[in-house]
This record gives sequence, structure tokens and C-alpha cells, in this order.
Amino acid sequence: MFDSILVVCTGNICRSPIAERILRQLLPGKNIDSAGMGALVGNGADPSAVAVALKHSLQIDHHRAVQFTSAIGRQYDLILVMEKSHQEQISRISPEARGKTMLLGHWLEGREIPDPYRKSQEAFESVYRLIEQACQSWSQKLNG
Repeated sequence: MFDSILVVCTGNICRSPIAERILRQLLPGKNIDSAGMGALVGNGADPSAVAVALKHSLQIDHHRAVQFTSAIGRQYDLILVMEKSHQEQISRISPEARGKTMLLGHWLEGREIPDPYRKSQEAFESVYRLIEQACQSWSQKLNG
């Protein structure tokens, strides 16, 4: 049913690359990518995000940021966002994608995943754990 998933955050350099890699591990055989609403296009993942991912045996150091567009949105069956504001932005840019856009933290009581950009390594660690929990919840729902 959901063979392709797009994970969206703000800059596509912290949260969505981590979630993309976790979901790829949990849902092999599915097409999973990431993008940003205000992407730092072409930039690599934030060094703090790379460090926290590496600590958890994830490689995101080859990631390059991509801007969300309506054309990109049409390519995916499910779009998972970090914040409600991302849902609203997607609705404006790509109204047809609204019905397939949900919070990554939907199964964690609709929790938003805060942006750790330019915050402490502890903030990145906390956000990583939230993303991991949310991805595991989606994996259980999609594989169940």
C-alpha cells in the first residue's frame, strides 16, 4: 500500500535524513527519501546529526539536501513530516498531497519532533531517540 515514503523537515540536514535512514533499515524494499520545506539545497547533513547518527551505526555523511516541491510530493504514497507547520506548508505547495501527509510522531500521540539545529549534542541525542521511536511505530503499522 505505502511503497514509497518521503520524510520532510525544515532544512533536510538534521531530522529527515536520520529518519530516512532509520526507515530504510526498518522497511527494506520500500523507496524512502527525504526533503526539506526550506532545504539547504545540496548541503550535507549537519555535523551534529552525522555524529549522533554514527553513534547509532547510521551513515548519513553522504546525504545532500533536497527542496520539497509539488512534483516531488506526487512521487510518494506517504509523506511524513516533523511538525504541524510542515503539514500546512505542504498543503499550500501541493494541496493534492495533503491527504497523504502525516506527522512522523503520529503514533506517539501526535507528537512533533523538535528541530535540534544549532543546539547541543544532547538535544540531537534526544531528537534521535524520538525519531527512532516514531520510525519504529510506523514500521510496526506498515508491516502489520
